[in-house]
Amino acid sequence: MPVERVLLASPRGFCAGVEKAIKALAWMVRVFEPPVYCYHEIVHNSYVVERFRAQGVIFVDDVEEVPPGAPLMLSAHGSAPEVVAAARRQGRTVVDAVCPLVTKVHHELKVRAEKGYTVLYVGHEGHEEAVGTMAVAPESVRLVRSEQEVDAIASEVEPDTPVALLAQTTLSHDAWSGIMNRAKERFDALWMPNRSDLCFATTNRQAALKAIAGRSDAVVVIGSANSSNTRALEKVALATGCPRVLRVNDANELPDDLSGTVGVTAGASAPDELVERVVASLAPATTVEEVRVTDEDEYFPPPPELRDLLRGLAGVLAWALGARAPEDERRAGAIPCSLDEGDLAAIKGTDAVALRIAEAADGGPFASDRHVSAADVLARLAG
Repeated sequence: MPVERVLLASPRGFCAGVEKAIKALAWMVRVFEPPVYCYHEIVHNSYVVERFRAQGVIFVDDVEEVPPGAPLMLSAHGSAPEVVAAARRQGRTVVDAVCPLVTKVHHELKVRAEKGYTVLYVGHEGHEEAVGTMAVAPESVRLVRSEQEVDAIASEVEPDTPVALLAQTTLSHDAWSGIMNRAKERFDALWMPNRSDLCFATTNRQAALKAIAGRSDAVVVIGSANSSNTRALEKVALATGCPRVLRVNDANELPDDLSGTVGVTAGASAPDELVERVVASLAPATTVEEVRVTDEDEYFPPPPELRDLLRGLAGVLAWALGARAPEDERRAGAIPCSLDEGDLAAIKGTDAVALRIAEAADGGPFASDRHVSAADVLARLAG
């Protein structure tokens, strides 16, 4: 029996943090001559990573691999403080694309550690977000992966020690809630943030999947194996009792024996282009029904370093192309620039690019950045 119907979860795919990171790296590619470097994968999706590799981006796992003076982006998952400091040395141009929700957890850990708390951090060992977060206060934080580990820590902590509970943003709500409830049982005065550390987009995608999984003969989750939120979606679908759950990177990994009603969703770092390919490959005989549980309008603006960089380049390029202000005006800041002419060596130097940079700094794409999708940016890179 062929696939009769596709149930398409909504929300699905790119979240606000991923949108921010992809668009920021695309700007770096446009502005700088290759190679542009990126610390870790910009997001955990092989399709997105390969698209940027084709544009000359080099992904590294050690910032010391990046040559002095080179452009470097730090990934959306957040970086350890010592990594950020090392990245900024040797004259590198650094843009930090960390998701603001991850920054929130970094701040919570720093503050609790300074107040003398033992911090239980619920996360996946070795995941970039967990590694970067725990490095904020390594002497004060304990990684927790199960309710049993909560019990073990409770037996070790002195009774009068204040304890806080934080989480990796991409955890499944179901996995988090069990550990949270156990921690509340074991620590009477447990501190937790007023607003959950779990990413709203992660929670929304799981809720949308729950709305279709029980109605599906099989569920297809689109995303890469190293994507924490994608793997969480797999677990959510299995927990609902869906008889068959598949994770695929792209449509070419679909088996040929799917039938009946197939649910489709995508992790927060998977582009909708991949969803379209999967749905087209499934070719349902009757209909594609989008099941929407909520609307998302969250927006994260470009990283401040990128905004400053483009303003600075606009000033230098305007000066270099003939709009030369008096030296005293330049010193006074009439041309908003922290760069000198030597910094232009790595910049794509045509007049057309210079004009685009100047327009961007004067409003341009940043003025309408909220309405520019990362999917469109990726498509333009491919073209």
